[in-house]
Amino acid sequence: MDKTLAIAVAQLNFTVGDLTANADRIIRALDQARAAGADLLLTPELALSGYPPEDLLLRPDFYRACSREVARIALHTDGITLVLGHPEERRDWRYNAASVIRDGEVLATYHKHLLPNYEVFDEERYFDRGLDACVFELNGVKLGVNICADLWESGPAELVRAEGAELLLGLNASPYHMNKLARRYEVLRGRVADTGLPVVYCNMVGGQDELVFDGASFALDADGQVRYQAASFEERLDVLHFRGGRWEPGEIVPARPIEEEVYEALKTGVRDYLGKNGFPGAIIGLSGGIDSALTLCIAVDALGPERVRAVMMPSPYTAQMSLDDSRALVANLGVRYDEIPIEPAMNTFADLLARQFEGLPADTTEENLQSRIRGMILMALSNKTGAIVLTTGNKSEMATGYATLYGDMAGGFAVLKDLYKTFVFRLSRWRNTVSPVMPENIITRPPSAELKPDQTDQDSLPPYDVLDAIIEAYMERDESPREIIARGFPEADVRRTVAMLKRNEYKRRQSPVGIRVTRRGFGRDWRYPITSRYQDEY
Repeated sequence: MDKTLAIAVAQLNFTVGDLTANADRIIRALDQARAAGADLLLTPELALSGYPPEDLLLRPDFYRACSREVARIALHTDGITLVLGHPEERRDWRYNAASVIRDGEVLATYHKHLLPNYEVFDEERYFDRGLDACVFELNGVKLGVNICADLWESGPAELVRAEGAELLLGLNASPYHMNKLARRYEVLRGRVADTGLPVVYCNMVGGQDELVFDGASFALDADGQVRYQAASFEERLDVLHFRGGRWEPGEIVPARPIEEEVYEALKTGVRDYLGKNGFPGAIIGLSGGIDSALTLCIAVDALGPERVRAVMMPSPYTAQMSLDDSRALVANLGVRYDEIPIEPAMNTFADLLARQFEGLPADTTEENLQSRIRGMILMALSNKTGAIVLTTGNKSEMATGYATLYGDMAGGFAVLKDLYKTFVFRLSRWRNTVSPVMPENIITRPPSAELKPDQTDQDSLPPYDVLDAIIEAYMERDESPREIIARGFPEADVRRTVAMLKRNEYKRRQSPVGIRVTRRGFGRDWRYPITSRYQDEY
């Protein structure tokens, strides 16, 4: 008779440090899985604590609190096996752990072997390495446990195979970036090929500061075929059936187009940042340009129009087209909209500083004052209402410093911080295919900060397609300027872009946290010195 096993995959959204609520969520999932006839419930990596807990993991009391919740969860495992991701402290050793629990008893605990210390990961700072395999039997099937990075490199999976495992259970907290699912398939198929074992990959979903977890859990047979694929960016509890050494066919949700995928990531990041931190709503300063328009669309789609407020702050240099487009946009989205002209404040500052600036020509100082007046107004509204200001700068601007400290960089969360300007255009066009809310002028007109007459972004920057490609090569792929030039980019543009990128590190350090959607963002995985005299290779 074929050995049969029903496994519930808990693709859930946990909040870092909210141990009681996370435990309650796991207990509810146990009840749902049991009612659905599951033999086992598989949770994501560090489900109990949320991921990443960062320096909470340095606190002994944090581990004691986690231990109490593990014991409470165990009381709810009658008749079902739970594989629970949680932090564990044993004497002076601390581990990224997964415990096998049934009928109130912890049967075994696995400690993660491979501790990633690259990109956004910093696990060597917090955890000790596990050494032993964890294989247990359920319904006659031998199951091996691995945690996230253990499946990305050879070693741990082969170890459980040597201990007789017939199926791999993978607990994961794998953050999203573009094209991440294809990379997971590639890596896991390699592990399946090396071990001959089918695998189920259970991933976390939801936003945590700059990181977004996309879920997209899946199962592969021993031949690498996808037998189950969960939807991305959705909480799910799906029951998979394993019979006779193979997965029975499960739901396979097609991959989203890249634009939709990124848009869902940004929506998730906004929704959870505000929701988990208790902000009642969001405020966006509109300019009539594409960045603020896209930020507003994302906020409305994530939060609902009733929780979003748009503020237009025209100056004497603001084009009538910008006002008209902003008014049309907010009408289409149904949000509260206010116009607060800043010319009176500009005149006041001009009078205040007239003596200090006497004999000096007007320059970017006066331009930046406009931006800082707007930032001050937005922050005053934020203080008064409790709503958070969402900044609108993109990755191209963050790289080159084409943003004003304490002006358009003022705010609490940077929605487009990891989105190149070229992708901002692409994503805006895609959003208009869902419903045409963004006036066409916003997408087609030349970008401008409108801080002086007839100004455009390209007065100060290379063309965006060239600029973004240079930034991506230098920043995401660590190519030297010499290598970038050798690929055909104009040397003057490369020198100018790299110089701006290096010169503006001090600005980026003061920018709000923002949602990571590329392989490398200006956040946890970008740690360059502000003070540096390193000379690049030309």
